[in-house]
Amino acid sequence: MLLTQLPYGLHWLRIIFVALCLLSLTLFAQAQVQVQRQAMLMGSVFEFTVIDKDSLQANEHIDMAIAEMERIENLISEWRPETQISAVNRNAGIRPVRVDAEVFDLTKRALTYSKMSDGAFDISIVALDKVWVFDGSMTEMPTEEAIRQSVAKVGFENIILDSVEQSIFLKHTGMKIGFGSIGKGYAADKGREFLRKLGVEGGIVNASGDLASWGEQTDGKPWAIGVNNPFRLHKMVKILKIREGAVATSGSYEKYAEIDGKRYAHIIDPKTGYPSTGLTSVTIYGPSAEFANALSTSIMVLGAKKGKQLLQQFSEYRYIFITDRGKVIR
Repeated sequence: MLLTQLPYGLHWLRIIFVALCLLSLTLFAQAQVQVQRQAMLMGSVFEFTVIDKDSLQANEHIDMAIAEMERIENLISEWRPETQISAVNRNAGIRPVRVDAEVFDLTKRALTYSKMSDGAFDISIVALDKVWVFDGSMTEMPTEEAIRQSVAKVGFENIILDSVEQSIFLKHTGMKIGFGSIGKGYAADKGREFLRKLGVEGGIVNASGDLASWGEQTDGKPWAIGVNNPFRLHKMVKILKIREGAVATSGSYEKYAEIDGKRYAHIIDPKTGYPSTGLTSVTIYGPSAEFANALSTSIMVLGAKKGKQLLQQFSEYRYIFITDRGKVIR
């Protein structure tokens, strides 16, 4: 009765006030927080950003995502002796090793990346003898013979998969495989998938520069991802605005050898045993961090011209190349 007895204007003011209170309560109930945390995983710094209902739940979800990353590392690391990949490497030239479906499928995709890049991408490159050193101590070129011998155990065509037995066999003694080239991109994709299944509406899994994002920031804006210019410190080449997407960068500007005034990248051509030349960094962005990672690694070896030709097959992916002379190609 109170509302009906109020003057006409006050009646509507009361209704508006009640409506605003209800709206405020609804917005408060739906309020979200953005939580960011780092962790050492796969020998690198990972950064998790999640949009969640409160800090407690956000940190619980990040803890679970970290555990998922550790699970993946315990499957695919070639450095941990107890992993399935280490078992595959120990049995090179001896016998096939049965592995989990996840490991088998990742290896199968890696061979697809090798074929599509004409061998520029190759997970067996970890068998290279250490003729190149990228810690600043190298002052002389290795001999041609040493380089030739270094690639003797490299060759993706000698990785034999048996889909019936779900096994991996390396044909030659001394061969090794490793996922340093796509492992972090794969982890970023899996982290995004994992957190989404937990109900996290938005976030970024940044696996040391290879990242996967989804949703948006608390203000409704897309995520802003900066692409660095290695020739101009603190200068961004581009700010990517993405919601559902992934970014991966391969580059030679942090690890390299400088001999007689020439810089040699740590990314080696699997066919020749020589460092890649022509490009200082390759950034690829599109739906999958794993695939972007495979493309960026391949293109560092292929060079800009062949790299652009390769990317013509994949319209969902875009690129930013920076040449050894600092030219930006996009």
